[in-house]
Amino acid sequence: MICYQTIAMPDVQKVSIALTGEQLSALKAAEESGEYATTSEAVREALREWQWKRELRGEDLKRVRSQWQDGKVSGPATPVDFSKARKEAQARLKAATGQPA
Repeated sequence: MICYQTIAMPDVQKVSIALTGEQLSALKAAEESGEYATTSEAVREALREWQWKRELRGEDLKRVRSQWQDGKVSGPATPVDFSKARKEAQARLKAATGQPA
């Protein structure tokens, strides 16, 4: 017995897009190789990935803005003694890796 599951696609609409010859060839090759059933399926997957990346960039931007605001609220910058900071960092690294001081 063979069972088929039909997946309903919500409100599918057709649009026209302009692609370069290289892009169209890549889509057709993906379809012909069986990687995708149709070029539309490949484009939909690309759009889902684009949406996901766009959400991640939005989250990153929110985090950077929050950190920027935290930095502004923390007060004015103070001079850093880089020689001292480097020695402290080296000491922390040695301690973390179990090396003798």
